Amino acid sequence: MSALIKPWPRDEVFFPARTLTYRHAQSANPDAEPAVMLHGLGGSSLNWTDLMGQLLPELSMWALDLPGFGQSPPPRDGNYTPLGHARAAVDFIEQQLEGKRVHLFGNSMGGAVALQVAARRPDLVRTLTLISPALPDINPNKANITLPIMAIPGLGEAAVKKYNTLPLAVRVQSTIDTCFANPARVAEQRFEEAVDEAESREGFTYADDAFLRSLRGLLGSYFDRGRHRPWKLAELVQAQSLLIYGMKDPLVNPRTAHKSTKHFKNAQVMVLPDSAHVSQMEHPDVVADAWMKRFR
Repeated sequence: MSALIKPWPRDEVFFPARTLTYRHAQSANPDAEPAVMLHGLGGSSLNWTDLMGQLLPELSMWALDLPGFGQSPPPRDGNYTPLGHARAAVDFIEQQLEGKRVHLFGNSMGGAVALQVAARRPDLVRTLTLISPALPDINPNKANITLPIMAIPGLGEAAVKKYNTLPLAVRVQSTIDTCFANPARVAEQRFEEAVDEAESREGFTYADDAFLRSLRGLLGSYFDRGRHRPWKLAELVQAQSLLIYGMKDPLVNPRTAHKSTKHFKNAQVMVLPDSAHVSQMEHPDVVADAWMKRFR
């Protein structure tokens, strides 16, 4: 087996309302277009390493640590809703990338954030790729029923405090077991990188608050009945889109793929039979190939 690529180093940028850290993969192709990648709840820019390697010949990519996650500090406005996180992505595209239209990627919560950007700021988005996007679904299962429970004030804090008593390696393995259809696909190097990432956040007093408030903001959007509710925003997306679901995803119901075809006007929707919640990590070659066939 060939050696895995190493994650691109982090850098940071300062904006009036927030500070963001990010990883940048610069293509040697002078015609490469910019792409921005948004991770899911509890994730970071590290979640895009292998897909960035797959797409590097075609794209120059920036994977963000959303506010409160990875190495990014909390947002100064305290807004952890999908719209609040979307403002961070917009700041980055407008100021760091000079407002260039980007190929926007989002996984899980990052998919909900990317939807906010694509629907509200179509001038900034060339194409939209959503991987297991966290969009409203009223059919909980054994794996995701814990999320609305954790959103309850008091219960969530207690659950996170108890979870944090587990060894780091156990916590990381638990996440892998939930998010991968076949946890054995995770290479030792990637496991160690995830443990190192978790260890680097151990001293961040805001980490649990960022997780819980982002979770509550995300679930709150599920009950929005206004004109900016998520499925209504999906109908406003102008960019060509690619939506990828995992048939074995315990967190996002793959049946939502059918609903997506009714709301995204210009989308190709795929369900990968041997994938779960993070297809860009579990099958980066398949996701990259689907992206190339859709947009190139």
